[in-house]
Amino acid sequence: MYAVVEDGGKQFMVRTGQTVFLERRDLPDAAKSLTLDRVLMLGEAEACKIGAPYVAGAKVTATVHGEIKGPKLRIEKFRRRKGYHLRKGHRQRYLKVTIDDIKG
Repeated sequence: MYAVVEDGGKQFMVRTGQTVFLERRDLPDAAKSLTLDRVLMLGEAEACKIGAPYVAGAKVTATVHGEIKGPKLRIEKFRRRKGYHLRKGHRQRYLKVTIDDIKG
């Protein structure tokens, strides 16, 4: 069974036991689990439920493993013959979670 959940403006197709990298958020220090209640679709093949926009009563629980850093992105801007060079870098932080249970 799988579910399509919405989190941080993105949609993720998740299954039980899968590891997913979600947008970082502020959680209490003792938080070990996370509940995702914006479930867009739930089920398998013909026995699936599609929400309008969300499936009522459906939720996905996940275990939080911590915060990780994504790959370094380099941004460069250059204008020829103008002496203009701009170099920036960005490294996004993600929340690493493992999907424990899908209820619906």
